[in-house]
Amino acid sequence: MSLKDELQVLKVELSNIRESHQRVQMLEEERSVLESSLKELELKLAASHEDVSEISSLKSECKNLYEKVEDLQTRLDNATKQADQAILVVQQNQELRKKVDRLEESLNEANANRLSSQKLQQYNELMQQKIKLLDERLQRSDEEIQTYVQLYQDSMKEFQDTLSRLKEESKKKAKGESVLDKPPGFWSNLLLMVDGWFLEKKISVDEAKVLREMIWNREVRICDAYMSSKGKIEREIIATFLKQTSSTRGTRLHVIHIAAEMAPVAKVGGLGDVVTGLSKALQKKGHLVEIVLPKYDIMRYDLIQDLKVLDAPIESYFDGRLFKNRIWVGTIEGLPVYFIEPHHPSKFFWRGQLYGEDDDFKRFSFFSRAALELLLQSGKKPDIIHCHDWQTAFVAPLYWDLYVPKGLDSARICFTCHNFEYQGAAPASDLASCGLDVYRQNKPDRMQDNSANDRVNSVKGAIVFSNIVTTVSPSYAQEVRTAEGGRGLQATLNSHSKKFVGILNGIDTDAWNPATDPLVKVQYNSNDIEGKAENKEALRSHLGMSSANVWQPLREFEDISSQFKTHEHARLILKYDESLAHLIYAASDMFIIPSIFEPCGLTQMIAMRYGSIPIARRTGGLNDSVFDVDDGNIPIQYRNGFTFLKADEQGLNSALERAIYHYKNDPEGWKQLVQKDMNIDFSWDSSASVYEDLYQKSVGRARATNRP
Repeated sequence: MSLKDELQVLKVELSNIRESHQRVQMLEEERSVLESSLKELELKLAASHEDVSEISSLKSECKNLYEKVEDLQTRLDNATKQADQAILVVQQNQELRKKVDRLEESLNEANANRLSSQKLQQYNELMQQKIKLLDERLQRSDEEIQTYVQLYQDSMKEFQDTLSRLKEESKKKAKGESVLDKPPGFWSNLLLMVDGWFLEKKISVDEAKVLREMIWNREVRICDAYMSSKGKIEREIIATFLKQTSSTRGTRLHVIHIAAEMAPVAKVGGLGDVVTGLSKALQKKGHLVEIVLPKYDIMRYDLIQDLKVLDAPIESYFDGRLFKNRIWVGTIEGLPVYFIEPHHPSKFFWRGQLYGEDDDFKRFSFFSRAALELLLQSGKKPDIIHCHDWQTAFVAPLYWDLYVPKGLDSARICFTCHNFEYQGAAPASDLASCGLDVYRQNKPDRMQDNSANDRVNSVKGAIVFSNIVTTVSPSYAQEVRTAEGGRGLQATLNSHSKKFVGILNGIDTDAWNPATDPLVKVQYNSNDIEGKAENKEALRSHLGMSSANVWQPLREFEDISSQFKTHEHARLILKYDESLAHLIYAASDMFIIPSIFEPCGLTQMIAMRYGSIPIARRTGGLNDSVFDVDDGNIPIQYRNGFTFLKADEQGLNSALERAIYHYKNDPEGWKQLVQKDMNIDFSWDSSASVYEDLYQKSVGRARATNRP
């Protein structure tokens, strides 16, 4: 092993020492919390003494409680001394670190002076001896720290056990008393119980705060919760109490999406559907949701309500100077939207298309910075800033590096990558245009592309700098953490796996509803699916297909590729027609989705919504939403289609043959399958609940960290 390797090992060990130091600091913080709790206990005991005339029977018990608290204080003091000793050990470790730094400086000096091989060998042996001594001392120091930490944890456990006994005693004393005539001691005991839950980390700091306020206000619903929870286990008691806070807790979040697409006004793929669907679902849950978009020249302006320009242009930095941006506001499907129109000579968003320009990296890094400037200058204080795909991935590093210091510091950043095929990589020098420090960001643990050290990767930057990272299905989240699926980002995703989660997208069940769809020939629902037959006839007529023998499965498509490849006068033209798509969903009996790669997929959900049974390959989001009818390992209530694994003709044909067999030989079973699929809830509600939970946990952690 070379000297540099040994020094590297030593640095790792020093890093472990720093982590030990951090653990000691955490113990210090816990000690501070315990001292605060003890002070509160003393105040509550004093309040109980003032009411001695009314609760004389509790006087002696309060005295006992006070003595127990004093005993706990003594134990806490002992634990504090032990923590102080641990700090001394850490300080000694810091001295060792300084010595190691000096050794490293000596090594650099030796290399600079090009010492002879003999001297280098002697120096190497000396360094190895010193490093060995340091290793031994570090090991002893770590053992001492572990001993002190264990002692402190034991003291903490004794304290928590005592608090638990106090809570049980308080519950026994309150048992059987009238709800309407509770003495002050009753409320004090409730406060002790809440404090115990908080110290045991069974409730959050915000929940504890709300419960304390309700107890001090002597609210009747707290008494009701107490009485209704008698005889229940502690988990159920806590749930009962927290239910009373639902109308009191400030759980309403302010969420701002910064995105390049939003259906139906600016949509290329599924990203636009997600932004609109998720935003509407969160809005229905009572949250304030806003969206920031570029103002494209090709948007569906007819679908924007009350569009107007604000008489307050926003200036944003780019390429070394400030540019003005006109800000437009409007409403899309009930959602408030801000549109940014840059006054830039390159006319970034006046190109006749959303993507596909040579300067896309500059276009969207400009937009990302302008969007944050809008939030800053408008005085917004969002709880969550949610950015999507590489086009707005710049938001995450820009926020933390440039805008938090300016005062835009209330938000947690959520980043969703809808497809890891597109990562927004560019020469590192291009990053300077939006104001990010190229030298600072072009590093392996930041935005440097994993495959080229002279390039930056905007998606990687968002993964590193965001508090929450999501993708569009649980299976896809697993696939991209592998070498095959990660497209070079698997190492980054694995190192940030604790904040990375896959959430299956939903669909807009208002837009995709066969019972109300104006684009189908005959509307129908799961209770009456006869309309599918009429829609099938309408589709055949629309496409000029024969209506003879409509029950014969269409298999000719298998040869269509070879026929069109050699046909002199024919070509296969592919396009997306919204009206035709609705009619195809309504008319089809089966919907084939043979994707080799599919992060989420919406077609299988829409197909089932319209009673078209999916035949899909088990990949990405298809694997999370289509479950094989013939798979006995899957609960029968979840089986909803036909699947295959290998991406080849044999796999597809096998699944298709099985589907046709069920269709022809079990018409009643097929009808029941159609009705079951139509009743599956693929709305955004459940997915939005997962996002809501992630948002609230991230915001809660931030508030807990910043509490006084």
